[in-house]
Amino acid sequence: MITLDLLDHGPGIRHGFFTRQGGVSGGLFESLNCGFGSGDAAEAVARNRAIATERLGFSTDRLVTCYQVHGTTVVTVEKPWPRDAAPRADGLVSGVSGIVLGILTADCAPILFADAVAKVIGAAHGGWRGVLGGIVEGTLDRMEALGAKRARIRAGIGPCIAQCSYEVGPEFPLPVLSDDPASVAYFAPAVRTGHFLFNLPGYIEGRLTRAGVAVIDRAAHDTVAEDAHFFSYRRACLRGEPVYGRALSAIALRD
Repeated sequence: MITLDLLDHGPGIRHGFFTRQGGVSGGLFESLNCGFGSGDAAEAVARNRAIATERLGFSTDRLVTCYQVHGTTVVTVEKPWPRDAAPRADGLVSGVSGIVLGILTADCAPILFADAVAKVIGAAHGGWRGVLGGIVEGTLDRMEALGAKRARIRAGIGPCIAQCSYEVGPEFPLPVLSDDPASVAYFAPAVRTGHFLFNLPGYIEGRLTRAGVAVIDRAAHDTVAEDAHFFSYRRACLRGEPVYGRALSAIALRD
């Protein structure tokens, strides 16, 4: 489990960016696969989720995740819901102690938020489509609706695909640059002519800064390159593997 010091600024906040290690799944899902939609055995995924949430000091029935769709919908969580009732969303916020907000990723960036003074937390799935569409700003807005202050909110960007592993085609930069021409700073030339390397965590940090978040940190890992520690959709595609696991990142309030 990876943690960031900036998110530990309040005694009532627990968080963790979990790696793929320490679980019970086998094969391509080895071993802490927390994604029910991955094709792994449901019993193994449930046990892995329990292992992760217990590591944070909570029971697995307190973990809340959503059906992620690379969109911009953010849900305010007041109590856990059954797995089959999970909403289609990519952001979660809460001010309720004892609820664990979870995000699943396999190259996209998990983003965890906390305002320790207001006791409001948030979690967002940071794929490029959702970030471009406004998932960062939407999560901050929902946190403020619960009493958080943007100037106090701290944000941590978890392990994700690094720029050196994120080659994109010639059509990719246009929507990003159309939104903000200054985002050209997040692209570098790739070896293939007309292709680029995209800096996803840098882009997310830029959106957070532009939105008014002053305290931001990143977990400096590359999910594609570090196969012993992280699941990766892109690595699975490059290797011709038919399935891949999902890592859990989570944040919670406790009294």
